[in-house]
Amino acid sequence: MASPPEAGASEGGSKPAGTNFQRGPPLKGDPKKLGFSTRAIHAGQPPEAQTGAVAVPIFQTSTYVQPALGETKGGFEYARVQNPTRFALEENVALLEGGISGHAFASGMAAISCLMTLVKAGEHVVASRNVYGGTFRLFHQVLERYEMSFSWVDSTDLAQVEAAMRPETRMVYVETPTNPIMDITDIAGAARIAHAHGAWVAVDNTFLSPYLQRPLELGADIVTHSTTKFLNGHSDSVGGVLVAARPEHAEWFAFMQKSAGAILSPFDSFLVLRGIKTLAVRMDRHEQNTRAVVELLAGHPKVRRVLYPGLPDHPGHELQKRQAAGFGAMVTIEMGSYEAAKRLLDRLEVISLAESLGGVESLASHPATMTHASVPPERRAELGLTDGMVRLSIGIEDVRDLLADLAQALEGV
Repeated sequence: MASPPEAGASEGGSKPAGTNFQRGPPLKGDPKKLGFSTRAIHAGQPPEAQTGAVAVPIFQTSTYVQPALGETKGGFEYARVQNPTRFALEENVALLEGGISGHAFASGMAAISCLMTLVKAGEHVVASRNVYGGTFRLFHQVLERYEMSFSWVDSTDLAQVEAAMRPETRMVYVETPTNPIMDITDIAGAARIAHAHGAWVAVDNTFLSPYLQRPLELGADIVTHSTTKFLNGHSDSVGGVLVAARPEHAEWFAFMQKSAGAILSPFDSFLVLRGIKTLAVRMDRHEQNTRAVVELLAGHPKVRRVLYPGLPDHPGHELQKRQAAGFGAMVTIEMGSYEAAKRLLDRLEVISLAESLGGVESLASHPATMTHASVPPERRAELGLTDGMVRLSIGIEDVRDLLADLAQALEGV
């Protein structure tokens, strides 16, 4: 297995040694033995030591007073490197994903940018051919300028993953389900191939969250999320996170947080912690609503096709049942043309036309001109990402209102 770059000396370390990054008595017992919702609510955030506050305080400070030269209070020196609110979020997400450390960033793309610093000039990455448009833009328009190379493959076909591996391959980067085509990749199978070639596997788990899918348990080495989406769940914070399974990756990500500085703010860390407390109940409601919406759309004469892993005829349906605990709340529909998609989107009333996903409110977007506008038209055509596609993020509103809204909008198409 390849080694990540050397992290080098740390300015007092990235996280205070011996504190377990907590502000009070640790959660009693082994957190891994507790249920998901219990961990989501309590992990990394015991009552604050001085006052007993249930919520983790927002440590809105840029620096920390040092009692004497060479001494610190609990290892805290400077907020870019250490912040208790951010540490609480990082520990919480790491425990939910089953990793050894979490690292929070100012956006999902900042997290992916940090992830890709594991790859050096002259090295190679095998990537799912259909990924978020911002990820494609970073890989193709930025990182290729620094002599990294990428092979874009249909990662649902493990034979293509195997065929793309090279001696200089350092990473297999997977989105599953993909955005917005909803392709499903066998994470365990991709991990076996990557590890046999001395490479790592990174999985973007944004669409499902750790409540429904935990890639590290399937053999992946790193998980990335846009915390903006389901983890935060309230459309009021932008952020990203990496969760590492290997100590060398954890050390490097902490070093990069210190060195590049794209860390999540204390207030945003507080907001994401707040959101995660209700992740389980939100995801259950998201899925419940989504099943009803998909039933309406799949039987509607004006909808050409519904892409949703929960449908029995979806190519990845059985695989998704094996490697995840659900199918999520993201649905893509094919309306047949740009004009039909526009008429649908223009008529929606409860569902909002907007970028992003994963909030409590339902959102609709047009991938070809919004999330994937940076992908060239010819490449979108190769992926099957048409101008007639509409992506829906189903929220937790009263489902009858969502169904009525979609029904009336489709009438005008």
